[in-house]
Amino acid sequence: MFTGIVTDIGTIEATGTQGDLRVRVSTSYDTATIDLGASVACSGVCLTVVDKGPGWLAFDVSGETVSRTATGMWTAGRRLNLERALRLGDELGGHIVTGHVDGIGTVASISEVGGSHHVVIAAGHALAPFVAPKGSVTIDGVSLTVNAVRDTAAGFEFDLNIIPHTAAVTTFDTLAEGQAVNIEIDVLARYLQRMEALRGKS
Repeated sequence: MFTGIVTDIGTIEATGTQGDLRVRVSTSYDTATIDLGASVACSGVCLTVVDKGPGWLAFDVSGETVSRTATGMWTAGRRLNLERALRLGDELGGHIVTGHVDGIGTVASISEVGGSHHVVIAAGHALAPFVAPKGSVTIDGVSLTVNAVRDTAAGFEFDLNIIPHTAAVTTFDTLAEGQAVNIEIDVLARYLQRMEALRGKS
């Protein structure tokens, strides 16, 4: 379980195959305090630490995970938003995040508004029922508030506001139009949708 508050930016130093894809990620975390088998969110994807050393962590990424995450995410040189798993008593600064990607979106546009960046994300119809104005959404592991939602022929678009601090402490400082991003919907929206579906069958 995570909160969507990024605490480090890692970089994929190297990749290899050991059955699954193995990625080695540089980090400023004190890796001595991270156990093998611990969970770390990597740009919104919950992964298990399988090896480590001073200044780096290694993860195995299954073919299923690669197929369901943003294109080009698992390549050497890619920067990742990192968050260690929530511990009992930690401050819940964002919202409850599971680290499971629900879909892929595309950055449709970015514009500067009052020092912040107004970002529009386009996504397919499947996620549309789960994203609402003033609700929470996770983009590449970052907890954000949805400003507005619009239906489109291809699916829907939603607006986000990225303040300078958020850009500075995440990979959003290099966010670009056309870039693919990982989307995780609010877990509460998922359960509410399931409840509504069951209610319709009763």
